[in-house]
Amino acid sequence: MATAGAIGGAEPVDSGRSTNPWLVAVVVALAVFMEVLDTTIANVALRYISGGLAISSDEASWVVTTYLVSNAVALIASSFIAQRYGRKRFYLVCLALFTVASILCGLAWNLPSLLIFRMIQGFAGGGMVPVSQSILTDSFPPEKRGQAFAVFGIAVVVAPVVGPTLGGYISDNFSWHWCFLINGPVGAFAFALVYFLVQEPEALRRKREEMRRKGIRFDVTGFLLVATFLGALELVLDRGQVEDWFDSTFIIVATAICVVALLASIPWLLTARNPAVDIRLLATRQFGSCVVVMLAIGAILIATTQFVPQVLQENYGYTATWAGMALSPGGLVTMVMMFVAGRLTSKIQPKYLIAIGAGIIAFSMYDMTRVNPDLNFGFFVWSRLYLGLGLPLIFIPIIAASYDGLRPDQIDQASALINAARNTGGSIGVSVASNVLADREQWHQSRLVEHIVPSDPTYVETMRNLQHFFAERGSTMADAQNQAMGLIGEQVRMQASYLAYIDVFYVLAIISACAIPLALILRNIALKSGGGGGMH
Repeated sequence: MATAGAIGGAEPVDSGRSTNPWLVAVVVALAVFMEVLDTTIANVALRYISGGLAISSDEASWVVTTYLVSNAVALIASSFIAQRYGRKRFYLVCLALFTVASILCGLAWNLPSLLIFRMIQGFAGGGMVPVSQSILTDSFPPEKRGQAFAVFGIAVVVAPVVGPTLGGYISDNFSWHWCFLINGPVGAFAFALVYFLVQEPEALRRKREEMRRKGIRFDVTGFLLVATFLGALELVLDRGQVEDWFDSTFIIVATAICVVALLASIPWLLTARNPAVDIRLLATRQFGSCVVVMLAIGAILIATTQFVPQVLQENYGYTATWAGMALSPGGLVTMVMMFVAGRLTSKIQPKYLIAIGAGIIAFSMYDMTRVNPDLNFGFFVWSRLYLGLGLPLIFIPIIAASYDGLRPDQIDQASALINAARNTGGSIGVSVASNVLADREQWHQSRLVEHIVPSDPTYVETMRNLQHFFAERGSTMADAQNQAMGLIGEQVRMQASYLAYIDVFYVLAIISACAIPLALILRNIALKSGGGGGMH
């Protein structure tokens, strides 16, 4: 996403750069690609993680959500810490910590250890994306920043799509541990390149000294309140179904903590001298609407990236590799559309592009409601292609729309909030989809079982035919009856699963459709020629 210099109109910072800026862009994109990749690389490996650590698939999904939540929380603090203690220094610390945490994830011995390391990995990764954007702004002159952010945007948008394919191949052919261990050499290589190639502008050093002289400190209280709110919210969404919602003391306590943290954070953030989050931005029609749209699209991007491979593996018998391959063509379309959307943003009002993109995504989700046992690989590829068409029409224009009207000193906060919205939306999307899937599968199974009774002629006829089928193949009558009952039970379970996935995609389609009116209430902005667009 573009920063102050790219969109907000701030003057470029003199970095005294001698390194080829495109080399810096590649290095930064590599590090960010690695970080964003880890939002989804574990998705298709969840079954392997579940088996390897002897945990349920529901518990394994925490591997994804803990990363997203900690990533979103870290984004809130990243801007201030980078300014106060040095952008390059902060970036290198984040990159090193991310690399070490990745290796520890690969060496995790049980679920608690894996979740702790994933949380550390998410915190470290959360600081890398916005700082990477600032590095690009300093490395390129204003007229070339659009091109730089298009390259950067490809890394961010395509990485979540490449993740399942790469994670599936590694899990099928090696081990789920390598989904995390591969970050070791890549992270070390990126660390060395950043250390030698990236220079910190002198203006930032002067600003850091000024902040130190004025005694400007980080809003620890505000940060902890927001982090508590997001963490408790995630616990409620993630464990609600398993704990039977408000019949559980745990869920009641977590909800109370969530509400108290939210209510306490509002007056604090409104009155703090240097608040961790400028919530006044969220109260504006323009920026607030953009944040809500980003929440919705983040939910759909991450939820579909997890649940499409899941349904392919569980209901169609695909390997993790082929489940990931079903998403790859959509990533290629997204890559091309990033440049197309960047050009369109300079010619068409962003609110119309966002509305069109949301409409395409809603159609993609509605198309997925046709899921049934007879579908082939091509169906899932085409559905993902539709999604790949719509995503860039939202991700790039929403930056131009969200930054419109902001002061230069608000850009860093806006950048952090938009990034946090995408990750928080992804976390909420996974949790909501998981709950819908579990709840509706139980509901559908209960309705289907109502027909498996001796008074139902269809059931009696099916049972008789199946018993005859198994008896002809050598089973005793008692065995044939048990086999027939087992097969009918399995068919009921599979049908309930398909119907539940249909409900999940209906919910995601509704969420996408709700983004359309939100986009249309945005105001028109002044269009600039030569736009390349960009994103976090």
